[in-house]
Amino acid sequence: MEQEPTGARRRLGAELRRLRGNADLRLDEVAGRLRCSTSKISRLENGKGIPKPRDVEDLMSIYGVRADLEIAMLRRLVQESRSAGWWESYVDGLSTERYVLDNPARYAALETDAVAVTTFDLSVLHGLAQTRRYSRSVLEQRLPRHQPWEIERLVEMVVHRRRALIERENPIRLLQVVDETALRRVVGSPAVMAEQLEHLLELSTWENVCLHVLPFEAGTFRAHDGQFAILDIPEELGSDVVFVESHTGSSYLEETTEVEVFRGLADEVRRHALDVGLSREMLHRYRDRHVAAVVPEP
Repeated sequence: MEQEPTGARRRLGAELRRLRGNADLRLDEVAGRLRCSTSKISRLENGKGIPKPRDVEDLMSIYGVRADLEIAMLRRLVQESRSAGWWESYVDGLSTERYVLDNPARYAALETDAVAVTTFDLSVLHGLAQTRRYSRSVLEQRLPRHQPWEIERLVEMVVHRRRALIERENPIRLLQVVDETALRRVVGSPAVMAEQLEHLLELSTWENVCLHVLPFEAGTFRAHDGQFAILDIPEELGSDVVFVESHTGSSYLEETTEVEVFRGLADEVRRHALDVGLSREMLHRYRDRHVAAVVPEP
């Protein structure tokens, strides 16, 4: 099974970094031999951008790679690094807009590499837990300048993420703390919310999903400064990443100290959240509340 391109780029970068270390060469020494900037070598080693086959062939020569199996593995990683990810067809041609879509493919690419996602959902639910109608309502509100076809493309992307990651045979783990605000707030309509909370109730029974609700009574915490997601990336593909949204764009934090700060925030709200059983009881209450508020169609 081939890797997604971002995973292959990270793996290729890790291999190139290892080979340079084995050759006892500095970045500037390699850049001098390749007649390029040190930043180009650094980007290759960090899995940034699409690698050129000629550059990797030259690096293998510089590092003295001779084993046929190793050469074949590096060439395969180059090929996989240059392929398109599943998300490309969804974001191709979309207009960009800061706050949600300053780089619409990057989060999906990182999430595809992850083995677990830990979230704190403050205002809206995380995309992996969203229904189609809930997702559409969120996107319509957040992206008022986008055309209807663009919204629908992004809704399909959210649905694909859910099916590809948490509904597959070897699913990603979703560790979710949901603030009570996200359950009470009406997104779209009471009917949309009732459907969404019914879906959350189903998700909460899955082995790969752990859902806790942080009730109003628990008070406020540092995490209430804004919702976030922590993506656990396998070591061979790179470092763990924290994704944070703001009004000026999305941030991706990869420094170990930054990731640990957010793990501490997630642990804190989880300790004060309801257990799984009581969380499900609260989901039931809010589901029933939204059902009761649905206005029958004439």
